[in-house]
Amino acid sequence: MVEKDLASAQQLALGLTLRDDCTLETYYPGDNEQALNSVKQIARGIGEPFIYLWGRQGVGRTHLLQGACHYANRFNRTAFYLSLAAPSAHIKMLDDLERIDLICIDDVDAKSGDPKWEEALFYLFNRVRAASHRLLMAADVAPKLLPIKLADLQSRLTWGITYQLHPLDDEQLLAALQLRAKQRGLELPREVGLFLIRRCVRTMPELYEMLASLDQASLVAKRRLTIPFVKEVLAL
Repeated sequence: MVEKDLASAQQLALGLTLRDDCTLETYYPGDNEQALNSVKQIARGIGEPFIYLWGRQGVGRTHLLQGACHYANRFNRTAFYLSLAAPSAHIKMLDDLERIDLICIDDVDAKSGDPKWEEALFYLFNRVRAASHRLLMAADVAPKLLPIKLADLQSRLTWGITYQLHPLDDEQLLAALQLRAKQRGLELPREVGLFLIRRCVRTMPELYEMLASLDQASLVAKRRLTIPFVKEVLAL
């Protein structure tokens, strides 16, 4: 049964649960609109059966993979997410995953060069393809740049569609922050958003965490977000 296999996989992946805020609706695409649309399709079980996403840390790889799982569930499709960089990642987690509609494997680079993991990923790829299910993978570099020793696996990784995820510029970062603030019921003035982007960090995960802290602080203090208030909360 798919449900039984999914439950077993989820138990093995304890600590790899999906973040509630990592949905495709909360992902601001910027110049990655085409990648987002393809991820929506693969999550629904249509279009390309294999997609590979790559880009530097903070461009939204994990957000898209976890968002794809949430999106698949909305269409009554089973989905599984695994980060190969997680300390709890175990090679046995790949067993029988081909029975799941959508398999999302993150941080493929973390196990590149490991013969056992490479072989397991290669056979998983073949099983998923034979089952006519969908596979979504992500790493920090393009498939051909991964230090993979198993040539057959490297070849498989180039079979589908590959998208490079591009970082957001300042205006796109601001729009993404304001979208997240609106979803939290928080008003983020333009000048405050730009202050955060230019004075603090520039990766979306860190900016979102900072926004969550400011949201909580504003609720406690019953104050609007202003630059002086942000400086006070963040000790800048």
